Amino acid sequence: MTQPNQTNNANVPPPEAVLMQMLFGALMQKNISVAAKLGIADLLAEKAQTADELAAETGTHAASLYRVLRTLASVGIFAENSGGKFELTPVAELLRSDVPNSMRDFALMLGGEWHWRIFSELMHSVMTSETAQKKACGAELFEYLANNPEDAEVFNRAMTSHSLAAVPAIVEAYDFSDIGKLVDIGGGQGILLAGILKANSQMEGMLFDMPSVIEGKNELLEKESVAARVEKVSGSFFESVPAGADAYLMKHIIHDWTDEQNIKILHNINSAMNENGKVLIIEMVVPVGNESSPSKILDLQMLIGTGGKERTEKEYRELLEAAGFRLTRIIPTRSPLSIVEAVKN
Repeated sequence: MTQPNQTNNANVPPPEAVLMQMLFGALMQKNISVAAKLGIADLLAEKAQTADELAAETGTHAASLYRVLRTLASVGIFAENSGGKFELTPVAELLRSDVPNSMRDFALMLGGEWHWRIFSELMHSVMTSETAQKKACGAELFEYLANNPEDAEVFNRAMTSHSLAAVPAIVEAYDFSDIGKLVDIGGGQGILLAGILKANSQMEGMLFDMPSVIEGKNELLEKESVAARVEKVSGSFFESVPAGADAYLMKHIIHDWTDEQNIKILHNINSAMNENGKVLIIEMVVPVGNESSPSKILDLQMLIGTGGKERTEKEYRELLEAAGFRLTRIIPTRSPLSIVEAVKN
């Protein structure tokens, strides 16, 4: 007879085991980052190798490296075969540097020393609502990155690879065919804009970002064969945005800032856009209740990193209304991102 508080499913771990695994989550994240930095997935791309062989190639201690790889294999990142050699798994493939949906740079960023200092100051953010970033590093995120080029390079690569993985999902989820001119606000090197332009031959694009981003050489647009259809404009979206476009696109911009700051950005867009124009906000939308969602952990990342937040549908509706917009629809994609569409009120 089953006793109270016992489960009929012997495969379900007890609550203390679940909580213990969660408590060690930071160490697992660091394991992933170490493997990414050593380039283990790239070394295993052609053939399976033992920890001894991998240690010889990476200059690490073989027995210690084995313990890292064994732990990662226990959660499906790499697999140890019967011959004692490690192989790639579908999850480990994402740590390769040469695959289109690579997450290697993202793992390097989250495991970076400066980023771990931010994690350690979560309590400061909870107590004060101030960013852990400033407490840990002495400067807000974008100021810090401007003064720390090595960390900025990892950050920029991580953001580019993250965007690259989401491009197909965004392009297939939304009908861009009625847009003649699209402005990508804070679009960086233009990876998302390039993907949209390639799928919509009728469209002209404009890439709008800070001078330090726009004024550099941009090989990506040339590589994607859309450079002739893209005008590059520099400026600050807190001051103004280019006028006269049919749609204004922002991916992972709104979540960086407070409501007050976002209302200013959106007001500037409202003033600049065509009368029948649209604003397209690409972000995760937080589900209500206890539903599990990556948006909820990313929301904490914004709390400690930039002072921004991920938002629910209700919060987006209220934010847009405060800036003179009306939310028309939210379109999910096959990625965790959704497209929040709004028009002038």
